[in-house]
Amino acid sequence: MAKNRLNAGHSVDCSVVVIGGSTGSIDVLLRLLPALQPPLSFALIIVVHRRNTADSTLAHLFSLKTSVPVKEVDDKDVIRPGTIYLAPADYHLLLERDGTFSLDDSEKINYSRPSIDVTFESAADVCGSQLVGVLLSGANADGTAGLKAIKSTGGFTVVQEPNTAQVGFMPQQAISGGVADNVLDIPGLIRFINDLNTTRSR
Repeated sequence: MAKNRLNAGHSVDCSVVVIGGSTGSIDVLLRLLPALQPPLSFALIIVVHRRNTADSTLAHLFSLKTSVPVKEVDDKDVIRPGTIYLAPADYHLLLERDGTFSLDDSEKINYSRPSIDVTFESAADVCGSQLVGVLLSGANADGTAGLKAIKSTGGFTVVQEPNTAQVGFMPQQAISGGVADNVLDIPGLIRFINDLNTTRSR
């Protein structure tokens, strides 16, 4: 896979982008998704804290905002580039080495299920240096340990600028923990993710 030279001066080899967020993050995603330039050359995985519910309202809402296919994950779904995957409510979302997802209903982490840390750490283990992790607005510390895992396996980490977040605690925790390779406002985040997409220039 060709490497992409980013505005930040980093070179990133990307097959999966995983985005985590809590309070205030859905508003960011509703700005990001319409700005994506398909087809995507990577799988985009979204983990957000939300109420325990079996309905697919959020996936439907996201699908209305983008022409990129959106799917709420089922157990054993195959991970494919060009698709947006949403972690279902009340399950931890993991990536497996055979290229599929698995769902887990074990205890909550940081009071949350799905846990951002669980998905980030799982993705780091599977994807290594081909992973980009993005942490958005939120009110607890979920995500910082996951970003640390991504960095430790050679991946690239991005955090929303806390001053632009509805709740800046979550991204600030990551910055304070030294696990953010880049800190971006929302327009910068949109440009960053579109810059990762190699398909349009091939």
